[in-house]
Amino acid sequence: MFHDPLCNHHDHASDATYRRAFALTSRRDFLRIGALTVGGLAMAPFLRAAPAPAARAKAVIQIFLFGGPSHLDTFDPKPAAPADFTGPWRKTAATNVAGIQISELLPLLAKHADKYSLLRGLTHRSNGHETATYMMQTGTDPASGLVYPATGAVVACKMEEAGLLKGHSLPAYMTIPVALGRFSESGFLGPKYRTFIPGNLNTPLKDDERRRILGRRQLLAELDTFGHTQKKLFEEADLFLEQAVEMVLGKSREAFDISRESEAARQLYGNTEFGRSCLQARRLIEHGVAYVTVNMRGWDTHRDQADRYRKLMPELDQGLSALFADLAQRGLLDTTIVTCGGEFGRTPKFLTEPPWNGGRNHFGAAFSWLVGGGGFRGGQIVGATDFRGERVIERPISPWDLSASIYKLVGVDPQGTLPHPGGFTAPVVPSAPESKGPKGNAAPARVPGGGILREIMPG
Repeated sequence: MFHDPLCNHHDHASDATYRRAFALTSRRDFLRIGALTVGGLAMAPFLRAAPAPAARAKAVIQIFLFGGPSHLDTFDPKPAAPADFTGPWRKTAATNVAGIQISELLPLLAKHADKYSLLRGLTHRSNGHETATYMMQTGTDPASGLVYPATGAVVACKMEEAGLLKGHSLPAYMTIPVALGRFSESGFLGPKYRTFIPGNLNTPLKDDERRRILGRRQLLAELDTFGHTQKKLFEEADLFLEQAVEMVLGKSREAFDISRESEAARQLYGNTEFGRSCLQARRLIEHGVAYVTVNMRGWDTHRDQADRYRKLMPELDQGLSALFADLAQRGLLDTTIVTCGGEFGRTPKFLTEPPWNGGRNHFGAAFSWLVGGGGFRGGQIVGATDFRGERVIERPISPWDLSASIYKLVGVDPQGTLPHPGGFTAPVVPSAPESKGPKGNAAPARVPGGGILREIMPG
């Protein structure tokens, strides 16, 4: 079994260097390093998002279970499998859709199965974090030969291309609460389509901080004599500066402030980092953000998985079920796609020997994702694995099948093109070369533009 060299098989518990590399940018650093310098503003041409004319969905909330969740312990339980596959959880939770069962660890989510469908046939056969994350986030095969942007960056690019980004408040593509890392979200589209990470914009702004920011802004204006003499040249940079200041000091800031929510709403999602992030994601799409990735960490469970899941699963269950219930109650679910999954699954068989003590390793041969809202039909299962969850035996699904389906619903043509800095155009979803899967495991169909998941698409 191949393992990512960055993964030390200790669940990254001591990997402080990794966490520091993607630490949140403070509000002060955002203005000092980014928004209040002309060079730093290259990342800021983000405007308020609007849907494409042909779009069924207006927004996407992607719940990314970073590290890779076990499909057997989430969306594809195998209660009849041997105990060394099921581990301590041999029961399932019956959902509100006849014939669909999920892990007993997700009882709240089971009550909303009519709102989502389960993709149980996902496969890409990569067991490395970087490659697998790249495929699931970009919806492309590395064999395409280009460094592709994340689906959120593509959505932002296409909206700008169509002239649908208007106003001057929020980025079209955001990630909360921290960066994913491991791949470039903007790819060949360049830094202006990189995901924006709000950092601590969700905390109240103190008066002394406001005065300090305004003072720095005034000082910058006084020192910017070159900009005054070259007004036309700096018009765009000035616009980006105003956008950044508005996001920190203006009304747009309210989108990040979950303290404005009722106590009942905050309790519904749960007082956890994940629950608060899901609530903030809902607020962001209400304020016009087109694509929000919620990065839930902690799923790289090589050892002691049972102990880890006793904390992770209740948080996932409460936050994700609350998101579906809240979006539906507000009339937003029909126009908001919700997806949930990781870069791969985990080995179906537990590693019971030391030092793993009941853990699961990386497993890209077969895993599951959840999709719902925004036009996706609910209450369906697409694909199937064998009785131990080791092989896809029905309807293999590739990452590009999933991305092509999302693009279709948000009004982006999966067979369209993207601008490349090399002076040529690249396909939105490239066709990948034919490859043979492991023995007994069917390879996903290789379809130019991606294979739409017609089983759960509208019409």
